[in-house]
Amino acid sequence: MQARMKNPAMILSEAMPAILEVYNATKQGGVPESTLELVHLRASQINGCGYCVYGGAMVARKAGVSDEKLFALAAWREAPWFTDAERAALALAEAATRLSDRADPVPDEIWNEAKRHYDERGLAALVLMVGVTNLFNRLNATTRQVAGPTW
Repeated sequence: MQARMKNPAMILSEAMPAILEVYNATKQGGVPESTLELVHLRASQINGCGYCVYGGAMVARKAGVSDEKLFALAAWREAPWFTDAERAALALAEAATRLSDRADPVPDEIWNEAKRHYDERGLAALVLMVGVTNLFNRLNATTRQVAGPTW
């Protein structure tokens, strides 16, 4: 596989610092970095962004995510290793990534469960992480960025 072009945010180099600022801001919301990285990885799995799945797994591991969680992330609902707070964050990430799957993309049930575990800053961090992840996924998938050790 070969990329169609470099990542557009690298070509228009003014864009990358702004995108990374949003990504880094998510870490200021009080949500554990490991949870933010699980959210990033799950949204990337849904979107089929190989570049972000590969890189996301590496970053998640560095953030302290266990192999059990990494291996079972796609089936987090059935896996015993996730906390209730992580499950709420993952449900929110899935709903916010799959906007067109239902008439009410993020139902109150999902939002309220996330709100039970995270305050407003934490919710902001999660929503921003989903948003910036979806941006990265769309840039990388459209231009066919190659996953792997070059990451």
